[in-house]
Amino acid sequence: MTTQKITGDETIGEILMMKSAAGEILFDAGLGCAMCSHAQVESLRDGCLAHGFDEEEIMYLVHELNEAE
Repeated sequence: MTTQKITGDETIGEILMMKSAAGEILFDAGLGCAMCSHAQVESLRDGCLAHGFDEEEIMYLVHELNEAE
């Protein structure tokens, strides 16, 4: 798909477009982002914070997304 590095500042919708595995990764992390209306306007970081993630958990998720296809 792309080799662009995800930072967490992208909208969830952008990440879903960038990585084919993103929906499954986000769902497995407890985020039903693909179905959320905020996906097109909310950054991954903001979405994670809204769901109670701490900074370490966010960075791990960003790492997982960057490792995915």
